Amino acid sequence: MFIISHTTAYAETTNQTDTDWCDTLKYAFINSLKEPIDEAIKEIYKDDTFATNEGLSWAPFQTEITEINQIYGVGGEYEITLKIYPYYRAHNTYGEDLVVVNTDGELISYEHVKTFPIIGENLD
Repeated sequence: MFIISHTTAYAETTNQTDTDWCDTLKYAFINSLKEPIDEAIKEIYKDDTFATNEGLSWAPFQTEITEINQIYGVGGEYEITLKIYPYYRAHNTYGEDLVVVNTDGELISYEHVKTFPIIGENLD
């Protein structure tokens, strides 16, 4: 006589970040568009002496996806509009910009929305 027994294993997908899946995918997606976003920020602020001297950065967790347009059929190309908040030093927000990129990683367009006042008087 044979006794056949099996143990049911319940597998759960492990998220190895501190955020939920939606945020994790969003930040991973935004990070994958780093090159065209960097290009847009460089172009927007190329004549701004404060920005070029201070060196602006941007952070995916501060970036908003405002629009996703499907250019071709399902699974085709998409254009993504992002609201970027470039900052200097310890995340002192300097501007607000709209950047449009496609899923091929190409910069489509950009628009400077506004510049925020510089914090502090002595920036040396």
